[in-house]
Amino acid sequence: MSEIFREGLLDGQVAIVTGGGSGIGRVTAIELASLGARVVVFGRRDEPLQETVALAADGRCTAVVCDIREEDQVDAAVDEVLGRHGRIDALVNNAGGQFLAPAETITPKGFRTVMRLNVEGTWLMTHAVATKAMIPQGGGKVISVTLSPHHGLPGMAHSSAARAAVENLMRVLSIEWARFGIRLNAVAPGQIGTDTFMTKYPQSIVDAAASTIPLGRLGRPEEIAWTIAHLVSPAGDFTSGAVVTVDGARDNHLGGWPTAHETGADGAPVAEQRRP
Repeated sequence: MSEIFREGLLDGQVAIVTGGGSGIGRVTAIELASLGARVVVFGRRDEPLQETVALAADGRCTAVVCDIREEDQVDAAVDEVLGRHGRIDALVNNAGGQFLAPAETITPKGFRTVMRLNVEGTWLMTHAVATKAMIPQGGGKVISVTLSPHHGLPGMAHSSAARAAVENLMRVLSIEWARFGIRLNAVAPGQIGTDTFMTKYPQSIVDAAASTIPLGRLGRPEEIAWTIAHLVSPAGDFTSGAVVTVDGARDNHLGGWPTAHETGADGAPVAEQRRP
């Protein structure tokens, strides 16, 4: 059962979660299923998807193998969901990826790879679900997972560009498709303690991450899943075209405050006196 929301909140809804075999995608799928939704997780490999299915509540989660970069696979997978459930109420575009590299070392192929997965894959999924399901049925919710901080991540020029593109895509589609009752938003997590972050990134980055966040800790995947569940639920019905940043205030400031030179002996902030 959900720790946050009431039982049965999403009864009768059908949701797709891409990248549902690990991390935020897995936790989101489990959360939506715990609230009563029928959830279908998409991913390129069946084994991790089946692990998610096994963890979800009461058989409410199933899996479809799909590479979201491939138009024919996306069309077939969305058709399969519609054939099984008859509708799609929510799409969570969680699938994405990048690699850490200085900008000058990113090859054209590497840049295209990140753009194709994060931007084109999100577009293919969003367009297919909208045209095949949400427009005909008269509404739905699309939530795309991006990144914070929004002012750029050194070592991730490709991903910074891609995630900004996805956020603007959600904004413009929220205008165009409002007439169909479709709400589109982005959720931008900061540094979250997923298995990928904790094990695949340089240890120096992992060790320093919490100190860069004003709240002083990494986020938890559940906290992103809860934000997505809020948007999928009726509580999110008037939220569209928004970018919801969930990062412990990292987007606003690097590290804690007051800093050492701004703190008096008693630990209280010391107002800086400026001379003209």
